[in-house]
Amino acid sequence: MRISPEMITIDCADPQALAAWWAEALGVEEVQDYDAFVVLAATPLVLGFQRVPEPGKNRVHVDFASPDRPADVERLAKLGATVVGEQSMQGMSWTVLKDPEGNEFCLADAGGH
Repeated sequence: MRISPEMITIDCADPQALAAWWAEALGVEEVQDYDAFVVLAATPLVLGFQRVPEPGKNRVHVDFASPDRPADVERLAKLGATVVGEQSMQGMSWTVLKDPEGNEFCLADAGGH
């Protein structure tokens, strides 16, 4: 038997606000709001946003891909993301960003890994 990924959960202070930001960034609709837990269906990935009392902890990050990384980095920055830096290795390139609550995520060139 094999396990398979179902959802990535991001700890945050304000699940509704952060889920709304990610919904706009990913172009998806909010699916379910349980007050302290909000779920987005960002096919094929499901994202959960869970309220936690500790600020600034980042125990997981999500990697995304884009067919036009520079344009999407610009779009995400206009939505409130912060560009942390650019990285590359062995034919792969990506941008490290932070969402409005400081959670890091990466945006790579599509097909680059």
